[in-house]
Amino acid sequence: MALDFLSPLHKASRQISVYLEGRTRELGLSPLDGHVLTYLRSYSPASIRDLVRVFGIKQSTFTSLLDRLEEAGYARRTINPDDRRSFLVHITDRGSELAGRITRLLRTLEDDIRRRVQGRDVKGFQAVMRAVDEITHVRLRER
Repeated sequence: MALDFLSPLHKASRQISVYLEGRTRELGLSPLDGHVLTYLRSYSPASIRDLVRVFGIKQSTFTSLLDRLEEAGYARRTINPDDRRSFLVHITDRGSELAGRITRLLRTLEDDIRRRVQGRDVKGFQAVMRAVDEITHVRLRER
């Protein structure tokens, strides 16, 4: 039985990850590091709990990632004033600048893809993504 939607979505996700890996490595980051920075650029400060849910990785793995970003001066943790047992993650100016460079890479990739598809194809893709959203009812971000 062929999977008309899930297999191609998984393949495309993996292809994008491999493609971006080389480009983010040139910046001294992993694709996940870059993804976290671009997320923080939009949603900083964010709780570690929210970040773990959005990125779908174990908290111990995420703590190591945050240690690297903090050591490089891209992010910093502060105690959450609403819950002193948890932390908030903030992006630094240096991290925001790097996230901007990554966002430009993503926009270039997006533009290259858009040039290869028709408007009706984009609408069809968006319909598939809405269906996934409606069927799964999974919300990765609270805000």
